[in-house]
Amino acid sequence: MRAFTLIFSLLLSSTLFAEPVDYSLPDLDDKVHSLADYKGKWVIVNYWATWCPPCLEEIPDLIKFHEQHRKQGGDAVVLGIDFEDIGKEQLADFVEGQMITYPVLRSEPLGMTPLGTIPGLPTTFIIAPDGSPVARQVGPVTGAQLNDYINAKKAQAAAK
Repeated sequence: MRAFTLIFSLLLSSTLFAEPVDYSLPDLDDKVHSLADYKGKWVIVNYWATWCPPCLEEIPDLIKFHEQHRKQGGDAVVLGIDFEDIGKEQLADFVEGQMITYPVLRSEPLGMTPLGTIPGLPTTFIIAPDGSPVARQVGPVTGAQLNDYINAKKAQAAAK
């Protein structure tokens, strides 16, 4: 039931976005990642923090989702955006300890991001292969829910 509720809420939020969005943030090695770098892929942008229990609960599933798609040709990628004021070394130690394999980018907490507001953590945006944000979920997500949403959007596009 929860998966259905999440998919339903993600589908409803699809109407909130229309235009492709691009912005850039540095990772832990100061390499700048831009959403445009991932054009042609589904991008899962996950805002989180090290102190957030629901964020920590979803990390293993986001790792699994990211690795599954990397091994299947790279049609989807996870970008974790650490949304807190924390030192780079402390964050790097945390990422290593959690064995996070997807890129972790750094951002100070802001009232408004290029994708919209972050009313709570975790908040996840789904970016379509054309670069347009198509959904937002406030609260934890699972890889299965993300796969269900992406597959539903692909089926919807194929039916047109």
